[in-house]
Amino acid sequence: MKLNIKDILRLIRPHQYIKNFFIFMPLFFAGQIGNTELLLNVVIAFVAFSITASAIYVLNDYHDIEEDKQHPKKKYRPLASGSISKSQAIIIMPVLLVVGSTLMLSLSLKAGEILAAYVVMNIAYSFYLKYVAILDVVIIAIGFVLRLFIGSMVTGTSLSMWIVIMTFLLALFMALGKRRNDVLIYLEAGKKMRKVIGDYNLQFLDTAMSIMASVVIIAYIIYTITPEIVARVNSEYLYLTALYVVLGVMRYLQVSLVLKDSGSPTKVVLKDRFMQLTLIGWVLTFGWILY
Repeated sequence: MKLNIKDILRLIRPHQYIKNFFIFMPLFFAGQIGNTELLLNVVIAFVAFSITASAIYVLNDYHDIEEDKQHPKKKYRPLASGSISKSQAIIIMPVLLVVGSTLMLSLSLKAGEILAAYVVMNIAYSFYLKYVAILDVVIIAIGFVLRLFIGSMVTGTSLSMWIVIMTFLLALFMALGKRRNDVLIYLEAGKKMRKVIGDYNLQFLDTAMSIMASVVIIAYIIYTITPEIVARVNSEYLYLTALYVVLGVMRYLQVSLVLKDSGSPTKVVLKDRFMQLTLIGWVLTFGWILY
């Protein structure tokens, strides 16, 4: 079977790389985003992590072929649709893994170790942990935290505990929205997109999302008024950026609960104009205060 470039791109999911921009966050919050040497390290780490993450996406698709065939959207993925064969996927996976890992190790041994931990965690997730309710979404959130630590390691910048806490909570909030979408598909089509869906229901997920939304907003506000942070950024107006966090969280709740379209948080960010403007507003305002 001849490989098609479009099918390969769909298999490795480059649109998911937007999540890897969390690697840039330590440098941004440290006020060093203008440091070209450190920025280059982060760019290389971003590429290395993205290539490695693509290997994990291929593994997931390979393992979930039968489940994806039953999914209204995932059935069009290259492996589920048959446009890329299993044997081809088996070749693509290790190539991506070796290239990504080697590139990361060229930057930092510790960053390479964290990347290895990410890979092991996701292999465990693919074969077992994603079938354990609650733990499945927690693993997704931990993945975002590991991105932060990689960004910290390759730049030598310290991480505020608040950034780690908020990243974990925000990622958990969005992962719950993704599970809610899976439950909706099950209720409407009678098909379990994931075996773990039987351990969730809308009442639990709506409550959990509401709790996480509140905690994310509160944690961010506390972060912006903490004396240590105020002194670091040399501004008492950082709390104003909380407006964008409130808007972003409320919009995602609207997308999940009203529009019922939170199946892919990445696509929500890429396609939703409200979310995009909110994110741009936060970056510009926070950057203006910080820099």
